[in-house]
Amino acid sequence: MSGSSENQFVRLEVISGQNIQVPSQRIPAGICTFINVDSRRRWKSTIGILSSDKSVAWGNAVTLSSHSSPVLSVEIRASYEADRMLGSGTVIGKLQMSWDELFNHGDDPFDLSFPPVRGVHPSLTLKAAVVHACDDLGGVLSDSLVYCDIAQDTDAGHVQFAEYVTSETVSHLNAALQHFQLVVDQCPLSHPDRAAALTNLAWTRLKGYIRNDLQDIDTTTALFRDALALRPQRHPDRPLSLYNLTKALTWRHNKKNTAADIREAVQLYHELLPFCLEGTYLHSIAAGKNGVDYVIDECNDLPKDASDEGIHLRRIVLELCPLGHQLRPSALDSLSSSLRSRFTQYGNIDDLDEGIQFRREAVSLCPEGHPDRDTYLNNLALSLNIRFDHQGKPDDLDEAISLHEEALLLRPVRDESRDVSLNNLGLALATRFNKRGDIDDVTRAISLHRDALTLSPPRSSNHDTTLNHLALALKIRYSRLDVSEDLHEAIDRYRESLRIRRLDHPERHRTLLNLSSGLCSRFAKTQRNEDVEEAITLCQEALASLPSLHPDRFRSYMRLQEAHLSRVRVQRNPPDLSLAVENFRLASRHPTECFPERIKEAIIWARQAEFYQHESDLEAYQTYFELFNSHAMTRSSIISRRETAIAFRGAHSLPVDAASCAIRRGRLQHAVELVEQGRGQQWSLASRFKTPVEDLESANPTLAHDYLELSKHISNAAQSSATITDRAAADRAATEYRRLTRQWEAVVAEIRDLRAFSRFLLPHSYEDLQVAALHGPVIILIASQYSCGAIIVPTSGEPHHVSLPSIALADLMILKDRFTRAIRHASRMNPAETRTDLIVLLRIVWDEIMLPIVNVLENVFKLKRRSRIWLCPTAAFTSIPLHAANPFLTKADRSKEPCLEDLYVCSYTPTLSALVRSRQITKRRVTPSFVAIGQGQPGAGKGKALSAVDSELELVHSLVPVMANRSTISGDAATRAGALQALEENTWVHLACHGKQ
Repeated sequence: MSGSSENQFVRLEVISGQNIQVPSQRIPAGICTFINVDSRRRWKSTIGILSSDKSVAWGNAVTLSSHSSPVLSVEIRASYEADRMLGSGTVIGKLQMSWDELFNHGDDPFDLSFPPVRGVHPSLTLKAAVVHACDDLGGVLSDSLVYCDIAQDTDAGHVQFAEYVTSETVSHLNAALQHFQLVVDQCPLSHPDRAAALTNLAWTRLKGYIRNDLQDIDTTTALFRDALALRPQRHPDRPLSLYNLTKALTWRHNKKNTAADIREAVQLYHELLPFCLEGTYLHSIAAGKNGVDYVIDECNDLPKDASDEGIHLRRIVLELCPLGHQLRPSALDSLSSSLRSRFTQYGNIDDLDEGIQFRREAVSLCPEGHPDRDTYLNNLALSLNIRFDHQGKPDDLDEAISLHEEALLLRPVRDESRDVSLNNLGLALATRFNKRGDIDDVTRAISLHRDALTLSPPRSSNHDTTLNHLALALKIRYSRLDVSEDLHEAIDRYRESLRIRRLDHPERHRTLLNLSSGLCSRFAKTQRNEDVEEAITLCQEALASLPSLHPDRFRSYMRLQEAHLSRVRVQRNPPDLSLAVENFRLASRHPTECFPERIKEAIIWARQAEFYQHESDLEAYQTYFELFNSHAMTRSSIISRRETAIAFRGAHSLPVDAASCAIRRGRLQHAVELVEQGRGQQWSLASRFKTPVEDLESANPTLAHDYLELSKHISNAAQSSATITDRAAADRAATEYRRLTRQWEAVVAEIRDLRAFSRFLLPHSYEDLQVAALHGPVIILIASQYSCGAIIVPTSGEPHHVSLPSIALADLMILKDRFTRAIRHASRMNPAETRTDLIVLLRIVWDEIMLPIVNVLENVFKLKRRSRIWLCPTAAFTSIPLHAANPFLTKADRSKEPCLEDLYVCSYTPTLSALVRSRQITKRRVTPSFVAIGQGQPGAGKGKALSAVDSELELVHSLVPVMANRSTISGDAATRAGALQALEENTWVHLACHGKQ
């Protein structure tokens, strides 16, 4: 660009600015440039956003006349409003140059450097070009250089504030406050500049507070809050108002340690950060260590809060820590701690599961060498311990022990947290000893607790906890080995722990209960009444300290029943038995305790009620069935339900024991319901997801569709979960399974609200089960430790009990074993030889079991010969060939006395409901189909080949009507998978194979 400056028009483009720094250190909403157009007017650029590298990009242009002003006057100013600018902002740089100097730069962009500001030279990148006269200035003109009072006072306040920041002279602070207060006074509530005026005053006050030149932070915070209220959602200045308020809150928290301030700051940052564009100066400040990171750190250090509001806050903190954020592990751990606390109070397993997922992530983010890895390992292990206590999954306990071992290795002898790891590992090992009985586990646990005790002397914060843990391990070993010294030391340690443990300690109630248990054990040995009296008092004190839904109320009820029952055994006091039963009832029904523990309590209740012949016996059995059903529903596969069933010692006999109890109480219909509910439980849980819903589809197609879809999803989830080996993935699958199950239960509840569907999927009533006897009576054979007998369910009317007084459960067990030996021996005999042993045994079956039943069928029910009967054996009866019962007697006319198969056509059914379901399925088949499956070859190392399988299949095939759509599977096609598929596709099946194939 060349030529004289006289009477020329210049197009000046303001491209960008660098090294922009606000003298007052206040964060600006943006940066703008001012250029004087003439003596009365000036041009202002748009407000550019300051970047994290302290640069600004504009790209604005203005056309100026060199004739209008003798020099070019340029200013860089900070604006504290992105929308409507109040005043002219704070001067960052100011420069005058002649027009000739401007023209000398030519047509290319050039940098214009300003005098230094706090040691930094701000600069502008400009581009100038001579143009023809133009009436469009291409920018924004202020109307006048003569400002109103509000603008003048604002600018004066900015000047004084900048002087205060630089000189730290309080008089400048006071002058700035005076100017800004005048502006606020001139801006009533409806004034468009009131928010800006409040912000200027508040920011000046905050700076004075930070430098201890002002003491009042509450007024400052209120001013920022009022300004924010005037800038609603989507207001361009709301992000800066959010930041300003967080700044005031964090400073007040810093000086006064007010938790409410840091909680509010978290909420504000959660709203603020999405508006802070990456690369902007505001983002670099707000997202830095003195911004949101400070707030996150302080929030993570707040006491655990298990309230919904507290957990919501922790979730917000976690959102503020995306993947890669250095504080994410601590945010995950803090949220997990709150979830675990809520679980402890209310017992929702989803809280514990979610917390475990978070803790797994925290551990994964802290690899070997990370300084906090030991803490997160320890915390994950503790959560797994708690879940084991709640659900009884062995994998949880094993993983917890492994994690505790690793954490202990990371805490060497001089580590201040080593005693914590010693205690935690010891607790886990003692728990495993309780479950598996390896004496090395409890011995090592006691040793670890003693080591921990040496690291936590009497005045240390963990001394009472270590005493309690040591006492617990000693008591556990006493319960197994009966060494009196262990019990005496345990009681002494409990007392010492209780003496020094403060009254408001969150685990004091557990020490009370543990001491109570020790005293009950000593009472059982010494029969000193003061021990059991103290034990009951301790339990009552623990119970009084706990809210109604606290999971540990279960422990209080459990210890109380133990105390009262121990006194019953010694003193035979009926009121104690009533109190024991009432605490059994409360414990087994406590909603926030885990199902396994409640189930165990119900089992003990049933056993004790039977022993003392208490009238609550049937209630105890029913409670067990209800709890087991709910517990099994949380398990996502048939295998895991089977494992659940065998996990409870003595539970396998409860269905028949319950039926026997109902029989002895004269409640035969209830006996049928109980034995059915108990025996078919784990299989009916699977079948309920395949229940025919034709009637429901007619009544309510939408509900039927929802039910079928959810049932399908649950079945799929169950199948997929069985193949998962990764622990974290298994946890997620379990959570998803429970979510689906809750949805399924909600739909089922809606179905039950429909008329005619009130008992949809509920345990069958006697009337429902009697349908199984539609084509012939069903004989349920009950083998209980309390009595053996049979219940005949007729086609209509009341069931009939058949007593079998000459046979007991022990006799049946012997008979079963004799049959096993006799059948094995017969398989090695010549076909022509008489099976004498079998004849003797089958005669016993006839005389002592089937003959009394036949007498009732003939004389009471008048059942005709060759009628169909269904045998439903239980327990030991399932291993006895009832259908082959035979008197092996000859009449006077040399004819043979009829055996059972001569009298009736016998069939078997595992349960009555299975027979009902099979008939429902058969009704839907248009054509019956029959498959014969034969496999003569044994599995690997499982016996000899069966030579007669092929001939058996040929015989069966010849006996089945052609219209039955016959098929045969044998040889290589006869696999487990092939058999399962055939079972699904056919109505009838014949199996010829080894008993275990």
